[in-house]
Amino acid sequence: MKEMEPWWKRSVVYQIYPRSFMDSNGDGVGDLQGIISKMDYLKKLGIGIIWLSPVYDSPNDDNGYDIRDYQTIMQEFGTMQDFEQLIEEAKQRDIRIVMDLVVNHTSDEHAWFVESRSSKDSNYRDYYIWRDGKGAQPPNNWGSIFSGPAWEKDELTDSYYLHLFSKKQPDLNWGHEPLRNDIFDMMTFWLEKGIGGFRMDVINFISKDEKLPDGEIHHEQGYGDGSTYFMNGPKIHTYLREMNEKVLSRYDVLAVGEMPGASTEDARIYTNPENQEVNMIFTFEHMNLDSGPNEKWDVRPLELVALKRNLEKWQHALHEVGWNSLYWNNHDQPRVVSRFGEDGAFREVSAKMLAICLHMLQGTPYIYQGEELGMTNVKFDSLSEYRDIETLNMYKEKRQQGIAHDTIMSSIYAKGRDNARTPMQWTSNGGFTTGTPWIRMNTNTSFINSEQAIADPSSIFYTYQRLIQLRKIHAIITHGSFQLLLPDHPDLFVYKRQTAEEEWLIVNNFSEKTNQLVWKECNLPQTKGNIMIANYDSPKLEGDMVEVRPYESFVIAFERGK
Repeated sequence: MKEMEPWWKRSVVYQIYPRSFMDSNGDGVGDLQGIISKMDYLKKLGIGIIWLSPVYDSPNDDNGYDIRDYQTIMQEFGTMQDFEQLIEEAKQRDIRIVMDLVVNHTSDEHAWFVESRSSKDSNYRDYYIWRDGKGAQPPNNWGSIFSGPAWEKDELTDSYYLHLFSKKQPDLNWGHEPLRNDIFDMMTFWLEKGIGGFRMDVINFISKDEKLPDGEIHHEQGYGDGSTYFMNGPKIHTYLREMNEKVLSRYDVLAVGEMPGASTEDARIYTNPENQEVNMIFTFEHMNLDSGPNEKWDVRPLELVALKRNLEKWQHALHEVGWNSLYWNNHDQPRVVSRFGEDGAFREVSAKMLAICLHMLQGTPYIYQGEELGMTNVKFDSLSEYRDIETLNMYKEKRQQGIAHDTIMSSIYAKGRDNARTPMQWTSNGGFTTGTPWIRMNTNTSFINSEQAIADPSSIFYTYQRLIQLRKIHAIITHGSFQLLLPDHPDLFVYKRQTAEEEWLIVNNFSEKTNQLVWKECNLPQTKGNIMIANYDSPKLEGDMVEVRPYESFVIAFERGK
């Protein structure tokens, strides 16, 4: 008997950043009742899973990724009763709620850490990573991902704790079994409430090299790069398999791991069902192609050939072994239409092209709130209007290095995380809140909003809706093999999906100029195919050569052997 296909293979995930999605009470902050009020909108789009960014109690140093209490809802977002209502409302619409699992670190206000720092003899001391300094220096030279050192001196016990992110986000010590058991109990608490799984924040950071060696110092950086000693660390597979055995395997849920620095070889281990670790991972390789070698703020133009080669590598590596997650956007990434598309005259057509290009790949697609509307990056006039700790820390550090304000701001406009965090655009006036939003709205709500999108049958929204429908209906999208065509073409991203019965051709133009595609270079069946989806009204497919218009995208299905 053939094993049943996991439900998440034909689903599409929609990420909600609660603070910026919908505010129900006018305090300027999105909340759970706001999400509930928009469930019919999400049902209409057709998604099957909501990934909910953290809604736990938090001091908000890193917008909820610094958790003070894992089993309490943040007051700004509502109550546990609101959360339980959300699960029920979602279930009625065949939508599952996937929660963010943030267990590499907690807030320094978490009860565990408060107790841990109180004394070297505390029962909770080993819940975190404490070390004595080297003379007047920290235990090693690691830098924090949020700038500055990765160690903070705690005067009470005259020792240092590790924080790979903010100093208010101390890293947990996964080598300590009582800590792991407490985390597994917490996960079970949420799964018993009926959630559909977890997206695991930087989960491949949880195993550190116990020797904590110094890291290499890259060009012009003041701290060592410790990533070799905490990314995909020595016991990561042991910890994930234990988590699966004790918690995840007991429920029919999705587990996706955010894993910076994971290679295709790593991913084959993490996502192979036989290993019982996670179902899929978030890779960052394709998202780093428009940055310099050492940091994301070193903005470079995207080379399409490199993007194609990278996605090809991941498609081949996990085919019939593991599973890919597919994304352009999330709460940490700038808006893709401003990044890899064109957010002016070609905004709508390039947003549709990017959607088609991604959703025709093998894997589970992730839509970030507003992506289905073609929401764009934002340029705030003043640094004071930015809220993201990573951005603010980076600005301060680079100014101290003597880098000009305008130079830094151009990097923030391109890559800052607040690009993704401006409020969701519901109406021409914004529609997010009746109060003052916690972060300023983009100024283009008059022509980018869901009200307008739903009223326009040719909008970006309906392209996403159609892509979600196609995935549910056509097994070739889930199971077909991937073949890249024209790998060295600088503007066209052309690929095939194939099964024994059929063959689909996906053509995407990543440029503002018209490009020629020669049919015979695509090695297609001779019979005429059916257009499954396109972003122009009538793709011009007659003759030996096709003119692919600016940012044009189309998918043609052929039956094989006919």
